[in-house]
Amino acid sequence: MPSCCYGDEYGSMFDPKEASRTASRFRRRGLRGSARELVNVLASVVPPGSRVLEVGGGVGQIQVALLEAGIVSGAVNVDLSASWDEAARALMAERGLFDRIDRMVGDFVDLAPGLPEVDVVVLHRVVCCYPDWRAMLEAAQAKAKRVVALTVPRDRWWMRVGIRVVNLGLRWRGVSFRGFVHPPEAMIDLLSSAGFSLAHDSTGSVWRTVVAERAPAPG
Repeated sequence: MPSCCYGDEYGSMFDPKEASRTASRFRRRGLRGSARELVNVLASVVPPGSRVLEVGGGVGQIQVALLEAGIVSGAVNVDLSASWDEAARALMAERGLFDRIDRMVGDFVDLAPGLPEVDVVVLHRVVCCYPDWRAMLEAAQAKAKRVVALTVPRDRWWMRVGIRVVNLGLRWRGVSFRGFVHPPEAMIDLLSSAGFSLAHDSTGSVWRTVVAERAPAPG
């Protein structure tokens, strides 16, 4: 899965070998942890035939799970790096999903104005990879007709200390990307101001999973 990173360094940190390992783990064990929780929640709130856009979906295991469960009918993945593509396309082909998932490489915030609206936008463990959480979430809610689902680190002192230590190590190694612990409550407030209400909000030991539904238009 993608971890906390940004920009051109993404591909150098999470290379095709990492992508291959991620795909292999998914083949052996399926979804685990917060990814499995997120898919289970979406199964209860997303109407059949929906389309999903996932930002930073890596090899696309969440998209595959949603498609195979019949929760969505098609998917789009936007990722900062092409390093995941070979493993992702192999996974899509062996599951017979090659024509149901579109993959794009680039910065979602930059690409968003040209992307079509979808029913669901998924931001699983990716907001922590991006320095401007507000721009990413504004772009996500603008593209989501029904649901925005996100998984973010818990905003706790020990989490901030841990990310700071990781970032210091990356700086020492000469790696320029950084991880972030952005404020989940501010993210929920942004979604609320855009007309979304919470359908699910749970906190584990590390991650907080939030699923928000857009209120239907009046009359």
